[in-house]
Amino acid sequence: MKLHMQILIALGLGIKRNWHIFFGIIAGVLLGLFLHAHQNDLVSNLLTFVGQMFIRLIQMVVIPLVASAIIIGITSVGDNKQLGKFGSKMIIYYGILTTIAVTIGSTLALIIKPGAGATNYISENVATGVQASVATAMQEQQGNILNMFLGFIPSNPIEAFAHGEMVPIILFVVLFALALAKVGDVNRPIVSFFESVFAATMKITDWIMLFAAPGVFALTASAIAALGVDIFAPIAKYLLVLVVGFAIQMFMVYPIFLRCFSKVSAPMLFSAIAEATMVAFGTASSSATLPLTIACCEKRGISHKISSFVLPLGATLNFDGTALLQTVAVIFLAQAYQVHLTPFLIIQIAVLAIIASSTCAGIPGGGLITIALILNGMGLSPEQLVTGFAFLFTIERITDMLRTTLNVTSDAVVAAAIADNENEINYDLLNNPQAYEEIA
Repeated sequence: MKLHMQILIALGLGIKRNWHIFFGIIAGVLLGLFLHAHQNDLVSNLLTFVGQMFIRLIQMVVIPLVASAIIIGITSVGDNKQLGKFGSKMIIYYGILTTIAVTIGSTLALIIKPGAGATNYISENVATGVQASVATAMQEQQGNILNMFLGFIPSNPIEAFAHGEMVPIILFVVLFALALAKVGDVNRPIVSFFESVFAATMKITDWIMLFAAPGVFALTASAIAALGVDIFAPIAKYLLVLVVGFAIQMFMVYPIFLRCFSKVSAPMLFSAIAEATMVAFGTASSSATLPLTIACCEKRGISHKISSFVLPLGATLNFDGTALLQTVAVIFLAQAYQVHLTPFLIIQIAVLAIIASSTCAGIPGGGLITIALILNGMGLSPEQLVTGFAFLFTIERITDMLRTTLNVTSDAVVAAAIADNENEINYDLLNNPQAYEEIA
């Protein structure tokens, strides 16, 4: 199938599966333009309430989602007999790609400054409060680096959970998961519990995303009602940064990575997983795409031993497209609220983006859900940035489909590299598209 036809199919899948989101955006734009010309405080207050409720619902699931995802991911790695052979290489490869993605995102955002154009649309009083919160948090952390690292260790994990202190929570959960992985089968009741928590939290997230259409509608309408059509200028700049960043990662970083760490041809690999990337774009869910990703890899040259180990873990832990998006989004928000981006703060955003992306569920909206973790590390909460989030959610579905395509491709790239390293790849099949089995 020709590339342009694959792109058209992907776009069609995206619109078909997410028509309600697109309808919410369009309806929000139309209502916002009407309210901008004919102010109605009652309707505006109602839209603001619905938008804030949507953000709060998203924030509500962050802690159980992050905790259960980490525990499931680490214990599944620890229990796998193949970990000693190539598990560490998988983690290193994922780490390299995610670090590069975060570097690309932060560099582009700092050069192009997408949030600078949104500054005029932010309330001066709100911006001042946000700046003060960040300055206080950074001063506390920079004043005594040792105390900052000491603060990462929770003296009372329950208290850390109660206060939503994400870094201490993650440290405790990681240690707890590593311990569970080492104690053997006795961990099954606890791991099963957290598997249930993760499944239930994902179901709650599915329910929340059913509210995405009215939530995005409200955020879009309230933003345009207050700001008018000029809001599209900073949104377009933000989207441009993301598209350029995704393109660099997809068409430059992945081919170079494959050339450096394997003999796999990037064009051949991209051709082999074409169906999976189309479905990833259409569903905006790497978890939903996982069975197809495994089928594409296994039927087209990568062994079952590699695919069954690397790809499921990638769908749980490897989200370099999400990390790039989160980095750009947080820097966008910082620029919009005129927060001074010191080198220390930029590094902190990058590190937290790597952590947040690895705890992100492979579901629609997952990238923006875990932004709360990064903001928490900056001394902020999403409620303080409602106007800024309105910018992000206006095009969230589009960026979600793009970053998911990148995530799924990244999983396949790492699987192919490890398969090459371990002589677990059939090059005669991979490099011969005419011999590919059809994917059911």
